[in-house]
Parts: sequence; C-alpha cells; structure tokens
Amino acid sequence: MLILTRKRGESLVIDGRIEIKVTDISDEKIKLGIEAPPDMKVYRKELYETLQENKSAAGTAAAAVLRDLSRNIK
Repeated sequence: MLILTRKRGESLVIDGRIEIKVTDISDEKIKLGIEAPPDMKVYRKELYETLQENKSAAGTAAAAVLRDLSRNIK
C-alpha cells in the first residue's frame, strides 16, 4: 500500500488517466474529487463489495435454475 500526504487542493494521478484531488478537509473527514475516463467505473468500496456479493448470488441462482431445467429436459 502506498501512503501519501496531501494538502487541500493537491492531487495524485494514477496511470495518467485518473486524478484524485483533496477538495476539503474538516474534522476527521476529507472530500476527494475523482476524475476518470467515462468508461471507467468508480465505486465506494462498500458499494463495490455489495455489488460483487449480489453478482455472485445471482450467478449461483442462475446456475441452480439451469441445473433444474436440465433435469427436466431428460
């Protein structure tokens, strides 16, 4: 893990395509601005994890339906 110190208004660039800028600092929170190409999806980590869980559950449910269908065809 890379750990950096940034002040308000300072940025970092990832792969020349993504810019993350510290826009505000107050109390124990910071606000980040993220500029990324439109084809790149950016998620908060907790939302991304939920999406992955849902995707996995949907895949498991679809596999069960296909398994049931294949049993009925025989």
